[in-house]
Amino acid sequence: MRNFDLDDLSIVQAVVAHGGVARAAQALHRVPSNITTRIKQLEARMGLELFVRRGRSLVPTEEGRLLVSYAERLLRLADEAESALRTGKLLGTLRIGSLESTAGSRLPELLSRYNQANPAVRIELVTGTTGALISRLARHDIEAAFVSEPFHAPGVAAEPVFEETLVLITGSHINSLSSLASMGNFALIAFASGCSYRRLLEQWQSENEVSVSGVLEFSSYPAIVACVAAGTGVAIVPKSVLAGLRAAQMVRAHELPAHMASNRTHLIWHEGKESLALKSMRQLLISAE
Repeated sequence: MRNFDLDDLSIVQAVVAHGGVARAAQALHRVPSNITTRIKQLEARMGLELFVRRGRSLVPTEEGRLLVSYAERLLRLADEAESALRTGKLLGTLRIGSLESTAGSRLPELLSRYNQANPAVRIELVTGTTGALISRLARHDIEAAFVSEPFHAPGVAAEPVFEETLVLITGSHINSLSSLASMGNFALIAFASGCSYRRLLEQWQSENEVSVSGVLEFSSYPAIVACVAAGTGVAIVPKSVLAGLRAAQMVRAHELPAHMASNRTHLIWHEGKESLALKSMRQLLISAE
C-alpha cells in the first residue's frame, strides 16, 4: 500500500470536522463528488471502512477516528515545517496536559517565556490527575503532559523537569502529627483516583496505621486547602502550591518522612513523535535547569 498524501488526510479531517461531504467540499473548495470519490478510493486502498452514514451525516468508524488523530498531527507538522522554513518561526497549536499544582505554580513563567519565543504558537492546556493525563496522552488527545511520581506509562518518553517538596497539611490547631488523634473522625482529602499525591497520602495513612473515615474528593487545590482549614481532614500538597493560596495561612504544614517528602514532576510524550512546538518547550525547560 502506498503512503498517505496530505491531500487524503485533509479530506478525511474536513469530513469529520464538518460532519459531511457537502460542507467539507465547500470548506476545501471542491465539488462533493470529488470528496466522495477520494474517500472511496482511500477505503478501497486500505481495505477498511472509514465512515458510516447516519441520516445526512457521515460518522467516522473507529478506524476513521484513529486516522483523523494521525491526520491532525501530520497536517500540523507539515504547517510547522513550512512555517519554520519560510519564516524561521513556529506556528500551530501545542496541546499539553498538566497537574493542577504544576499549572498553578510552575507553568505561568514557563508559558510566558514560551509565548515570547513562539508568539504564533497557540497553547491549549488541560488539567487532570496523573492517571487521567496518561490516558489522554495514550489516546493522542494531548501531545505531552506534566505528571508526578509515581506513574506508569509504558512506551512513552519521560524527563524530570521540576522538583517538589511535599507536606502534609492539617487544621491550624494540630501542632504535630502525633496529636492527630485529637481531630477525632477525620478524612483523607485528595483529588480523584489516579492522582499520584493521593496514592502517597494513602501510603502515609497505611504506614502510620491512622484510622480515617474515608476519602473526600475535590477537583482543585483551593477547595482541598479550605476543607483542611475547616478541620475536616488532612491532605498532601506541594509547598509551591501553598505559597500561592491565601487559605494556606489557615492550615499547618507538617514535614513528611524523607522517602515521601521529595517528588519530581516529569514531562512525558510519545518519543519520536514530538512536534517542533514541543521540542521548543523542552529546550526552554532544559535551559531553565
